[in-house]
Amino acid sequence: MNTVALPARPNALRAYWLEGRNEFLRLLRSPSFAVPTLVFPPMFYVLFAVLLNHKGGPDVATYLLATYGVFGVMAPGLFGFGVAIAMDRERGFLTLKRAQPVPAGAVLLSRMAMAMLFATAISLLLLTIGLTVAGVSLTASQAVSLVLVDLLGVLPFCAIGLFIGSVVSGQGAPAVVNMTYLPMAFLAGLWMPLSMLPGFIAKIAPLWPAYHLSQIALATVGAKSDGAVGLHALVLALYATVFFVAARRRLARG
Repeated sequence: MNTVALPARPNALRAYWLEGRNEFLRLLRSPSFAVPTLVFPPMFYVLFAVLLNHKGGPDVATYLLATYGVFGVMAPGLFGFGVAIAMDRERGFLTLKRAQPVPAGAVLLSRMAMAMLFATAISLLLLTIGLTVAGVSLTASQAVSLVLVDLLGVLPFCAIGLFIGSVVSGQGAPAVVNMTYLPMAFLAGLWMPLSMLPGFIAKIAPLWPAYHLSQIALATVGAKSDGAVGLHALVLALYATVFFVAARRRLARG
């Protein structure tokens, strides 16, 4: 009696693993993304917190450790999603993935995992420089909490990047992401305290998710902040939800 072999059931965990591995390899083979993302935040931190920090001492270095951490983790979310999704959508890659037996959301989850991995690496690099060279003094719980803040803080920027990638073309995405990334970093007070900037910038700073993440990071390291950590976390969660839902609807329409 002949028996017909049934096709093996797809392994969802293996599919997620393969997507994550492929995304990791893709980023390693894209030094134009990986190198600036990992190198620029520590380079700027060494410049402003160590080499040019003649009067501020450890206090300024601690402040910049928190804010440059936020500046660093914005990039994997915005560029990793904004540019990559726009190019994949334009080339039909996302449509191809939907036609394959790949779990829904595997592509997005793999890229989110890579963004979180890059955010953790950036946070650890800055933390190492701060503790060994810049004179920063943190407790073990503060150091771990700061890494966790940076790790989770990348998620709203993943959502914003995903929305940008769902709207603009592949050629236009790098310009749009840069026009979002750099002005937001400046207007949120990541490069210098808002007290050193014109008053109107401080008034509009709460409009930007980078401001809210920086306030959480500053509170974590014991630097001056407005202290409303729960409110900042709620605003970030709202940003992530709104932009993710908007991007998902946009991508569903093709």
